Amino acid sequence: MGIKVLLAAILIWEITCGLGLNVYADNMVRIELKRQSMDLNNIRGARIYVKGLKGSNRNSASSDEQIVYIKNYRDVQYFAEIGIGSPPQHFTVVFDTGSSNLWVPSSKCFFSIACYLRSTYKSRLSNTYTKNGDSCKIPFGTGSVHGFFSQDDTKIGNAVIKQQVFTEVTKEGYFTFLRARFDGVLGLGFQGADSRNVTPVWNNMVLQKIVSKSIFSFWLNRDPTSRMAGEILFGGMDWTHFRGLHTYVPVSKNGYWEIEIGDLFIGNNSTGLCQDGCPAIVDTGTAFISGPTTILTQINHAIGAEGVVSSHCKTVVSDYGKTIWERLLSGLHPDKVCHGICTNNQTLGVSHEPRMGIRSSKSQRLERDILCNFCEMVAFWIQVEIRKERSKDLAFQYANQLCEKLPNPGGKSYINCDVFSLPHITFTIGNKSFPLSPDQYVIRVDDHQGVHCLSGFTALNVHPQGPLWVLGDAFLRAYHTVFDFDNLQIGFAESA
Repeated sequence: MGIKVLLAAILIWEITCGLGLNVYADNMVRIELKRQSMDLNNIRGARIYVKGLKGSNRNSASSDEQIVYIKNYRDVQYFAEIGIGSPPQHFTVVFDTGSSNLWVPSSKCFFSIACYLRSTYKSRLSNTYTKNGDSCKIPFGTGSVHGFFSQDDTKIGNAVIKQQVFTEVTKEGYFTFLRARFDGVLGLGFQGADSRNVTPVWNNMVLQKIVSKSIFSFWLNRDPTSRMAGEILFGGMDWTHFRGLHTYVPVSKNGYWEIEIGDLFIGNNSTGLCQDGCPAIVDTGTAFISGPTTILTQINHAIGAEGVVSSHCKTVVSDYGKTIWERLLSGLHPDKVCHGICTNNQTLGVSHEPRMGIRSSKSQRLERDILCNFCEMVAFWIQVEIRKERSKDLAFQYANQLCEKLPNPGGKSYINCDVFSLPHITFTIGNKSFPLSPDQYVIRVDDHQGVHCLSGFTALNVHPQGPLWVLGDAFLRAYHTVFDFDNLQIGFAESA
């Protein structure tokens, strides 16, 4: 009899592990994520915006520069349901480490069409509602959503956060929100990033001792046919969701889950731009990996992604290539090669090109800035070829090829769905390599017109203090991620 009981216990343990239920001990909250199919129209409209708060011009070296990181959530694929009020009113929300607010549409949202197409919060139906009433606005895409603060009990998984402050949105702004496939956003970022000093949900879970460990883990299921699309586990991690040990790196900027990454490799070839480190925001609220156009163009060239032919870019190669080449050979750093264009103090020394001189009109300043950006990219590409000991002609030929692969600003690049011959793209994090295979960074979209394949990489505006990366779901599907609030660090391990 004892043996039978033991065997039954072992069987139950095996079944439990197989279902992914063997987690750390008590005081954890498990959230199962649901997946919605990708939509080409939404993908095309997805945008990320990065702005400097102060000292944001390109020549500023101010150490106190801050960034505002905003997106329009058009490419979001993963959602979960929460409840607000007593009895709970249910909302489908994005769990987003790139922001810190909790916001849902209000029943008092009368003049935005989008509010009539989704669930709205009705304070009169809740027994635990507490009036706050302070007005607020939250950055959203190119504008903001407007509303006011309220307090109510908030149910997440099997846990109830008492008197959570959240935003009732009363104005959602034009048609930006019409195509959204969710009701609201639950931010998992740091207090103060964009929260008007309101205590975020995650902080309250810790303060109210709903979780015993100040960490949460994020896992996305790589099997598109599985019923469970992914999971967030507050207070611990599930050992069945990863292989090996996590590599932890410190959070490098207070306000965002931002880390420093090292060099990026295309196949076995270094891209070089981030050898001395680049900031990267780890963001569960976007589908793509976003990065500097300089590197995205090299990736596009390597994977055969369609780009936008740029006559400006090729003009820089033809008109200034020789000068760039000579300055690089003299030992001048790529950042300094184009100094004359960027500071507007001098030209590149090409007397037959008067448009590069000092001008005051707005259109001419814009043209100078565009040429400056292209010059910096071309100088970097040629420097890569010099390190490979390529000839000048081959370096110029490579730069022209990259000009043809420049990603459409804000757009997405289509590629051939036959991905087996494509190279791995490898990030360096904590001095360890984190490769992405082609099937991991290629995003497949199936619609009425057939199957479309897109590069999982998209261009991003320049960070005020250097190139910025955003590691979205295309990266997080490959790596189980732990957000450690106590130790201000993020850990990555191979996803299972």
